Amino acid sequence: MIYTSRHIAEILQSPSVVSDRPVVNILLDSRKVYSPEDSVFFAIKGARRDGSIFIPELYQKNVRCFVTAEEPDRARFPDADFIIVPDALAALQQLAAAHRARFSIPVIGITGSNGKTIVKEWLYQLLQPDYSIVRSPRSYNSQTGVPLSIWEMNDQHTLAIFEAGISMPGEMEKLEKMIRPTVGVFTNLG
Repeated sequence: MIYTSRHIAEILQSPSVVSDRPVVNILLDSRKVYSPEDSVFFAIKGARRDGSIFIPELYQKNVRCFVTAEEPDRARFPDADFIIVPDALAALQQLAAAHRARFSIPVIGITGSNGKTIVKEWLYQLLQPDYSIVRSPRSYNSQTGVPLSIWEMNDQHTLAIFEAGISMPGEMEKLEKMIRPTVGVFTNLG
């Protein structure tokens, strides 16, 4: 399914008025733009950097859809869609959860202090002959990596394998709401 700016604004319950611009890709890093015309950039505010400072650069690279907590100077970006939300990271996670809800395939969630990526790749090798599998790329198991992994799910997949890693209390609850695993694997605690 191809989403549109308007559909994403509805999912995020944003009052923003936006177009029906197609959205296929999620961008979190202004250095990794490969298909700007169908990408949405989430301007996440972190401890060290506010993603909204990259909006002008991405606009110059032809990105035209942005999710941000701050109202921009729209005169500077006349043909862009801005989906205004209270928190861009929470919005990214909300969009991932909505996307995940579209699929009823089995989902294996893997967590633990270490060994998540090895177990994920091992399961992939074992199950790949019998399933069309979507899995976390590399070690995408964080609050931003999990949504990017889930976004890769499509109608061709018959199984999903996602890693979930935390660094602070309360993060696993957010990951579980997005992943909604049907099978859980706990590697170890240490």
